[in-house]
Amino acid sequence: MQTIIQTASTVSSRRAFMGRTGTLSAVAVALLAGKDAMAQGMAQGMAGDTSKDVSILNVALGLEHEAINAYQLGAGSGLLQKPVLDVAVRFQADHKAHRDALIATIQKLGGTPVMEKKLDEYAKALKADTLRNQGDVLDLAARLELGAINAYLGVIPAFGNKDLAKVAGRLAADETMHYVLLNNALGRPLPSGALSFGA
Repeated sequence: MQTIIQTASTVSSRRAFMGRTGTLSAVAVALLAGKDAMAQGMAQGMAGDTSKDVSILNVALGLEHEAINAYQLGAGSGLLQKPVLDVAVRFQADHKAHRDALIATIQKLGGTPVMEKKLDEYAKALKADTLRNQGDVLDLAARLELGAINAYLGVIPAFGNKDLAKVAGRLAADETMHYVLLNNALGRPLPSGALSFGA
């Protein structure tokens, strides 16, 4: 998990992802969903430079690398009690599954997936040395998950095909589950009203 204070680079990279994801092609999303036959049919009808899709997917992949390492930092901090540690490891596994799907999609598009940085680099960028207790770790994780929710929800309106929109929705649902459970562990109330996410 990352630090209490979200770094400016994290915020700007999530905003960049949200700002550019609307241009992600239906082919890329079909591949991400594991719908290779659908993607192949779409690709035949499109002339295609997939470099923009690869670039956008690599931004998402970079965010997943960051989340995986943030949870690793939290798990290795010694600040999490056993039941909370188990949940953090589970959430990290979800982010690893997202990472793997993104890598596979980028490769199917002929691109090169962005490499994961060393754990020390994430620790420094996320100021992991400022984490003092379990609440600090959970607070940071909750804010990162909220950023991920909004990023994935941001792509849904771009898709006319309901199957493609469903993929982005499923990713956002994972992040929403993480966010709500983390907030619950912090003793925070449920969101105060309807339509709390994606605004």
